[in-house]
Amino acid sequence: MGTPGFAAPSLKALIESEDEVVALVAQPDKPSGRGLKPSRPPTCVIAEEHGIPVLQPPGIRTDEFLQALSKLRPDLICVAAYGKILPKTVLELPRFGCLNVHASLLPKYRGAAPVNWALARGESVTGITIMQMDEGMDTGDILLTREIPIDYDDTGETLSEKLSHAGAELLLQAIGELKKGGLRPLKQDGSATTYAPMLKKEDGRIDWRKPAREIRNQVRGMQPWPGAYTYSNGKIIKIYKAELSEGEGASGEVLTAGQGILRVMTGEGALDILELQMEGGKRLDAKAFISGRKINPGAVLG
Repeated sequence: MGTPGFAAPSLKALIESEDEVVALVAQPDKPSGRGLKPSRPPTCVIAEEHGIPVLQPPGIRTDEFLQALSKLRPDLICVAAYGKILPKTVLELPRFGCLNVHASLLPKYRGAAPVNWALARGESVTGITIMQMDEGMDTGDILLTREIPIDYDDTGETLSEKLSHAGAELLLQAIGELKKGGLRPLKQDGSATTYAPMLKKEDGRIDWRKPAREIRNQVRGMQPWPGAYTYSNGKIIKIYKAELSEGEGASGEVLTAGQGILRVMTGEGALDILELQMEGGKRLDAKAFISGRKINPGAVLG
């Protein structure tokens, strides 16, 4: 059970393993792009290339879906970024239960967006947890974990890619040990819990009163969506890459806008904006952006 690109390496690994993938369950196709045409989830494309049946129920708490799942008689359900909490009827269906590939070191960053929030909150290490699922949100027993360092220039996209491949490897290891009876479930320490809620558009809005380091982490963590953004003369500017700098001025004030440097003051330190995009325009580096648009020192963003 999995839908986006994060789940793709796990599905590929299972297909290439000695076990039989009897079906894929994914979220329904969603409109995307300017034409809002229905877009096939990456996992569906892979499954169909390998002749694997695909189920895309609008809801998983119906008798119809449970009957369809029961007919498959799965020994194990593997879940990676499926996007819905599984009911007890589904959790208890396979004899080995349901394993989840979660992109954090549980109990830290339970929830829908662990990769993004780990970056936005300035973590230097994250990882993968293989969990025996229960009815809670990422509250099940821990079976295996693997730490993954967060690089200085990692974004939500690059870190998710790394974690997706690590998750696939760890999932196969967990299945191998499960067959031999070698897994020892570990209860989560509830007192150490932190949360990674589903991202909202507002999470990308930059507050220039915050320290430069926090804003840079926000820029990294909010990719690919909702993106870190600010305002200039009522228009949205999306910021894709920024570097720490120094300066003096008011929060949000443009300190330098020339010679390829776009420097903005924050609540603590300054940021050099390296890649950005004006509403209705193209993504540009700072030099091209400055040469194509009039933005003067002293202007205040936000």
